[in-house]
Amino acid sequence: MKKNIQDLLIPVIKKSLENLGLAEGLTSEIILDFPTDAHFGELSTSLPLKLAKAFKKSPVKIAKELTDIIKSELEKNNLAKYIREIKVEGAGFINFYFSNVFFHEYLQGVLINKEKSFQPNLGAGKRVLIEFVSANPTGPLSVAHARQAVVGDVLANILSFLGFIVEKEYYLNDEGNQINILAASTGLRMRELQGEAINYYQGDYIKDIAAGMLKRGIKIEDSPDYPADYILKIIRQELDDFGVKFDTWFSQKSLGASNRIKKTLDLLKQKGFLYEEDSALWFKSTQFGDDKDRVVIKSDGSYTYLAPDIAYHEDKYKRGFDWLINLWGPDHHGYINRLKASVQALGKDAKSLSIIIVQLATIFRSGVPVQMSTRRGQYITLREVLNEVGPDAARFFFVMRRTASHLDFDLEVAKKQTSENPVYYVQYAYARICSILRNNPSGAKPVDADLALLKEKEEIELIKKLWQFPHILHMCLVTEDPYMLTVYLQEAAEYYHKFYDLHRVLGEDEKLTQARLALCEATRIVIAVGLELLGIARPEKM
Repeated sequence: MKKNIQDLLIPVIKKSLENLGLAEGLTSEIILDFPTDAHFGELSTSLPLKLAKAFKKSPVKIAKELTDIIKSELEKNNLAKYIREIKVEGAGFINFYFSNVFFHEYLQGVLINKEKSFQPNLGAGKRVLIEFVSANPTGPLSVAHARQAVVGDVLANILSFLGFIVEKEYYLNDEGNQINILAASTGLRMRELQGEAINYYQGDYIKDIAAGMLKRGIKIEDSPDYPADYILKIIRQELDDFGVKFDTWFSQKSLGASNRIKKTLDLLKQKGFLYEEDSALWFKSTQFGDDKDRVVIKSDGSYTYLAPDIAYHEDKYKRGFDWLINLWGPDHHGYINRLKASVQALGKDAKSLSIIIVQLATIFRSGVPVQMSTRRGQYITLREVLNEVGPDAARFFFVMRRTASHLDFDLEVAKKQTSENPVYYVQYAYARICSILRNNPSGAKPVDADLALLKEKEEIELIKKLWQFPHILHMCLVTEDPYMLTVYLQEAAEYYHKFYDLHRVLGEDEKLTQARLALCEATRIVIAVGLELLGIARPEKM
């Protein structure tokens, strides 16, 4: 269809409300939802329940009256052919059941327009900066960083696909106490490797750095930044191998060097949002909903963590970004309100900053959780996960749960080449489709097939599932969470496998064969786009 079915139905519903004299009771937008249970049709509205209170009438009675008028309006607008049935169900819901004609036309549109069928320009060129991972360069990336990396990368891909102009940024905390501790720990390791009995910050990676510096004759006192630079190279390589590439690596050190922190604090002072107390400089964050005011300059004259963060976000806005998205670990949850307050103090809408908390992941091996201890260097790193299961399985598994939920990652399942492994299951569906399409006996174009021949239950259900794809992408945008894409792709693969197992594609009547090949091609397009957004390979043979 040339227009989204919602765009066609909503004016009809509005007209029907006017005809019944119910339009004045409408206090919000008309929303058509996807029923959670497929038995209740393709779209549903709870509008009668909202109108019942205003007009003191039964929602079921309103729903029945409204349904009769909607049917009449659909006939007038030549839309009745797309709606098989309209039912009043439950407490007063109006449910729309689509006809096969609608699904056949939708399938035709996918074959003609391909990925553009699912690509509404929702972003309209709005500039977005997603900052994620931003791990201190004091050790290898952990699985917590890995989860943030893939969530941020996939979210960026989805937003770009939907018409936003997206840049990805890594905030490099390359100065401060943690960098000093790393250098000191490396120095202690070097002394221990030279025979001294030393208690040191543990972790094999520090031993490797120390050994390398000794081999090259580099003294820690002459090159205190060497350990952090060395680890940063490792981080860059690991992210590159994970398929995560950043447009910008922003150095915190550059903030101080450019005097931007002082300038930003001066700006807040001019606005009246800073005050002195107990020899410290405080930010009036309570004026913007924070539970208490925050120190930005301590009594000893040093900056708190908040000061450079405010300057950093001021810099983001000055670079022309309309929407800032930060992905943080759960240990930063208490930091959200003060940064939101900072943004408002700078004169920006609080909604222009989204902070997404990405919960931790537990790695299992042979059914046993792997214990982690950063201080002792006994945690599973991103590199180990990549070496064991590969980037495709790692990326898929890290996005398989809501970002707000803890994730259990079973390495053994991720290595299986069976339907038990979700990424294998989806990739296998894609490879199976490619194999079938290669064996098209006539070479006819899918777009020329007679799609009206697709009438079987499994065929229509598969088309319905393809139709839901744009909605899934929209939900990823609204929730700022890409996990629904992995759920959808598993379901799409399941519907395809079910269709394939019950209905022959090749070897049937020629016209039916071509119609089913067209359905295969449309499914291939959807899965291809989904896998590309996840940054996962699309194997044509397995």
